[in-house]
Amino acid sequence: MDLIIFLLIGALAGWLAGVIMKGGGFGLIGDIVVGVLGSFLGGWLLPKLGLSIGGDFGGFITAVIGAVILLFIVRLIKK
Repeated sequence: MDLIIFLLIGALAGWLAGVIMKGGGFGLIGDIVVGVLGSFLGGWLLPKLGLSIGGDFGGFITAVIGAVILLFIVRLIKK
């Protein structure tokens, strides 16, 4: 059950990052991948910057921030 919740949060974070970055998204699987990888990126990067957001909602926000950063990097490379 935790895996399903993790994937749903990843998909939602990836979709929201696509909306924030004004992109068409990468489809459901792509959004899940971007959200999950963004979650890891955000979880690694934000503490290095001295930012810490706790709780379930904080974890979601961290995933969205990481996914936005990841989408930004992917779009830079894609150009």
